[in-house]
Amino acid sequence: MTNDLVRGVVVAHAELAHALVSAVETVSGVTGTLRAVDNQGLGPDELAEAIGEAAGGARAILFADLAGGSCALASLRHLRTSRDCACITGVNLPMLLDFVFHREMPIEALVPRLLRKGQSGQRAHAPPAAGTD
Repeated sequence: MTNDLVRGVVVAHAELAHALVSAVETVSGVTGTLRAVDNQGLGPDELAEAIGEAAGGARAILFADLAGGSCALASLRHLRTSRDCACITGVNLPMLLDFVFHREMPIEALVPRLLRKGQSGQRAHAPPAAGTD
């Protein structure tokens, strides 16, 4: 394992990857830590190649938007040929924000942390009961 920081690659449909990276940079003030890859106009081979270029042969976590979607499948395809990468599907803003501040961690410890952070950011709020004002 190297001392390099883990690279983050957000892989998502349409403009979502770019929007998530922009939101992380705006909220955190940390720039240049995430790379966005979208699937617009790309077939499976081209998308996997774009992911590989964004990961750049470095230790990386691929954050895909939808488990089972083309972005996740291309990310998993990249994992077959990369030794120092992991993939998390169901990316959300809380996990990306945590990522930019903890990229020095080993991937083996960082991935479970990010999953917990992403899940802890989810909440359900029921509407008020009828008749209560």
